[in-house]
Amino acid sequence: MPPSDPARDNDYLGRLRDYYADARRIPSFQRIAELMGFASKTAAKKLLFRLEAAGFVERTPDDDAWMPGPRFFERPLAEVAVRAGAPDMIEGTQGNLFLIDQYLVRQPSRTVMVPVKGESMIDAGIHEGDLVVVERAKAAKAGDFVIAIVDDEFTLKELGLEKGKFILKPHNPAYPVIRPTGQLEVFGVVTGLVRRYRN
Repeated sequence: MPPSDPARDNDYLGRLRDYYADARRIPSFQRIAELMGFASKTAAKKLLFRLEAAGFVERTPDDDAWMPGPRFFERPLAEVAVRAGAPDMIEGTQGNLFLIDQYLVRQPSRTVMVPVKGESMIDAGIHEGDLVVVERAKAAKAGDFVIAIVDDEFTLKELGLEKGKFILKPHNPAYPVIRPTGQLEVFGVVTGLVRRYRN
């Protein structure tokens, strides 16, 4: 078996990311050696030290294991936007590295991911099973999609104004506009959406 090759660190990192996606942990030196085809645990150790220097992995606070570092969840961001009409060539292009969390989350301490249930917002492109990124304590204005509390239940709707009062507008004609009789409580403002097309 060959030793670890620094020129192949991107390939090794990809395998490590795939392992983490399944196991939710960084494997032992022995397991890394098996995954990468290394001759020894020493080669695996050298790999993790190189990845640590690059910011991809780091030691846990109590220094008894490895965990993902700040760059571990970076993804390639293509240099070109994809057309919905005529095809463009995007394979083989790579622009900046991209962190999904940094793109979607502005205030981590105030942000929650909320699963969508129902079809009242389907015409706005929000489907059952989607996850909406919700920023709490963000000032809401008409036109925002919000999570509101109505009759002690949470609902996702567009915040609207009608005769000077806030209303909650669905994006599906099968659902009625909600006109709260009392004060409308907004839990948070939707700032993003995550959808998975295949399990």
